This record gives sequence, C-alpha cells and structure tokens, in this order.
Amino acid sequence: MTSAQVDKDGKDATEKTSEEGYERGLGSRQVQMIAIGGAIGVGLFLGAGANIAKAGPSLILMYALAGAIVFFIMRALGELLLYRPVSGSFAEYSREFLGPFFGYFTGWTYWLMWVVTGMAELTAAAIYVNYWFPAVPQWVTALVFLVILFGVNLISVKVFGELEFWFSMVKVTALIGMIVIGLGVLTFGFSNAGDTAAVSNLWEFDGFFPKGVGSSLMTLQGVMFAYLAVELVGVTAGESENPEKTLPKAINTLPWRIALFYVGALTVILCVVKWTEFAEGVSPFVKAFAMIGIPAGAGIVNFVVLTAALSSCNSGMYSTGRMLRNLAESGEAPAAFKKLSSSRTPAFGITVSVLFMGIGVVLNYVVPEKAFGYVTSVATAAGIWTWLMILISHVLYRRAVVAGRLPASSFPAPGGSAFSWVAIVFLLFVTGLIAYDADSRVCLYVMAGWAAVLGIGWMVLKGRNPQITDRREAEFEKVG
Repeated sequence: MTSAQVDKDGKDATEKTSEEGYERGLGSRQVQMIAIGGAIGVGLFLGAGANIAKAGPSLILMYALAGAIVFFIMRALGELLLYRPVSGSFAEYSREFLGPFFGYFTGWTYWLMWVVTGMAELTAAAIYVNYWFPAVPQWVTALVFLVILFGVNLISVKVFGELEFWFSMVKVTALIGMIVIGLGVLTFGFSNAGDTAAVSNLWEFDGFFPKGVGSSLMTLQGVMFAYLAVELVGVTAGESENPEKTLPKAINTLPWRIALFYVGALTVILCVVKWTEFAEGVSPFVKAFAMIGIPAGAGIVNFVVLTAALSSCNSGMYSTGRMLRNLAESGEAPAAFKKLSSSRTPAFGITVSVLFMGIGVVLNYVVPEKAFGYVTSVATAAGIWTWLMILISHVLYRRAVVAGRLPASSFPAPGGSAFSWVAIVFLLFVTGLIAYDADSRVCLYVMAGWAAVLGIGWMVLKGRNPQITDRREAEFEKVG
C-alpha cells in the first residue's frame, strides 16, 4: 500500500471512504439536466405508441392532467427536501413522519421500482437496436448495455452526472428539433406528410375521444409510468453542490418541461400524422419521421430514443445503490451496503441491483414480445406507492410546521397541503384503474407478494434488533 493510500490516522482509503458521506459531485447544470431527463423517458418515446392507439388525440389531455399531478408531487417533495436535504429522501421522510416500517417499505419498494424500470429500459434499448440490426437477439443487446452502464456507475458520481447530462442534452435537443420540424410541416406543407398534416387531425377521425372517455382514462396507468423518474432529483439531494439553489430551480421548471416535451411534442405529432397510424411497440416519433420522409430521419430519432432508454437505466443504477445504502444505515438492509468505494460510490449496492436487473435480460430471452409490458406495470405500481409516501409525508410535515414542532421549509408548496390531498386522491383513482384492467392487474398481485416478503423481512429484523422500531431524531446526512 502506498503512502498516498494512507491518511494521517493510518486508515487506508477504502476504510476512510466507507465512514464518510457522498461526494458533492453534481453541479447545477447536471442536476438541471437530470431533472429534465427524468421527465423524458421511454414511457413517452415507446409507450406512447400503444396509448395513442387506445385513446387517440385525447392522450394529450391525459398527459396534461397527469403532468399537473406530478407537479403537485414534486412541490411537496421540494418542500421536504429544503427542510432536510438527504440522499434516499423518500425513505427518510417516510421513516420520520410515518414510522420506521414505512421508511423500510418505501426504500425497498423504490429500489424495486428502479430495478424493474431498468429491465424495461434495457428491453426498450434492445428493441431500438433491433431497428438497425434485426438479426441481433434482444437479450444480447440488453446484456451489453447492462455491463457498460454498470461500469460507468462504479467510477464516480461526477462521471454518472456527466453522462446523464449528455444523454439528457441529446433528448432535449432532439425533441425540440422534432417539434420545430413538425410545426414546419404544418405551416409550410413540405414533406410526404405535408398534404395530410393539419390541426384538424386532432378531431376529424372519430373525434377527440375516439374510443370514449373511459378508454382514455385507462391510459393513465401508462401515462404515469412515463413520468416515473421525475422524483430522481430528490435522490440527488445528498450529492448536489448547492441543493438550496439547484433543487427549487429544477422543480419549478417542471411545468414548462411537461408542457413542451409531452403535451407539445404529442400535439405536433398527432397533427402531422393521424392517430390511426400508430400502434403498440412502435415509437410514435420514429413512425412520424418515417412518414414525413426526411432522409435518415427515422434512424436519427431511433438513436435519440435509444439514448432515452439508456439514460433511464443509468439513473436506475444510480438510485438503487443510494437507496440500499440508506436502508443499510437504518439497519434495514445488510451492513455491507453501507460501504462506499474509493470513488465514494455505493459499489456493492449498485452491483447487487445490476444483478437483479439482469432478470430483464432473461425476460428478453424468454418472452421478448411481452417483456416491456410486464415490467412497466410493476414499476408503475411501485412508483405510485413512492409518490403516495411523499405526499402523505408532506401532509404530516405541514401539520407539524403549523403546530410549531418543526421549522418551516424555505421552499413551501403553494396551497400548503391542499394539492397534496388532490394528488393522493388522483393516485388512488389510478390504482383503481389498474385493478380494473385485467392486463395490468397482475402488477397488484406482484405488489401483494412483495408486501408479504417485506412484512416477513420486517418481522425478522424486529426479532434480531427490537430497537429498529424506535423513532429516531432526524439527522442531516454526513457529507464529505
């Protein structure tokens, strides 16, 4: 061991980093792009095709409605983050305001959400590569991407942040370009789609709700999956250089991001190409550019949506490792997950999570045509639980502030907890829709099984360490 590896106290670098907190390695531009990238994922680029087929142009309204609810969720989270910015925030707030069991359950469920989301993104990435190389099996492509992103996440949070910055930059630039080109087709009538492109496409083919309002509402479960990951900005709180400045800015820009990238992009696409042209398993953006006839346009868009999938999987690896460390520090996961590598990343937690994401590779081998649908429904159910815990924690925090038991946050949510209640009711409504739909109902069975496993785990933990059920004083995370 060299002298550089030993500090003044005689501790080696590995031992020292295992006792410290994370590196404040995410700058303002990276946090902003992580927040933007979180709002542009495979749910929009791939999942929107199936939802357009089910709801027609009314899908635009569903994205707008769900987007408003997501903003309420993020403002609730923002108030909590500025009250106490910690990595693994959702589990910490659940633990503080609802009790240790809810922190344990939320942390492990958020970990599950990102593991299965990672499976979905790997599946989507394999589908996109299949566009160019149809002879390459999906599972091979999924495995290659899994290994590459795993390596990136082990290096350092700065490398993760930089890669995520450029992934998001590609998505944002391309979406803006798509919107501009689409508006050009509508305005000037150029391209193969120029003769049929018109705003009237939004209502001419059996109306704005061609399959009925009920069918449109049923797409909300898929729409909510598209918004999963917007809360990732909360996980970055413990590694942001200046959370008091960067987090409010990232959250307050969410409405225009939703308006532009979801509502705006879908509106333009459905004006340029009539909704009846879209189908499940095909990206509406790739389809639209293929019909416009721009040389290599569909291939370029396919590359963009590939980066979207890889971006989300990259984020999943990042967040799962952090959540496992948070659970370990609370005694709710094996102590091995607490250790940081020499680059101050939770390498062991990331490794275990990647091994579970590898199940997605197996699914792509066994049922490649159904893999995406299976995992997205489970991810949505886990995401809804996480959002509910954020909202309920916020309601309880506001009560404590009003009662004078806790200090007020520097970033209060508008309307106090009123909009949190609105969002809670909406999420329960979406859960009801999932239960009603025979295809997606299976995810509730999976979640019931998951709850049973976690319940057994909690009983084991209590038996080994009865103090785990004690409420602890809130502490700020030790950083750097």
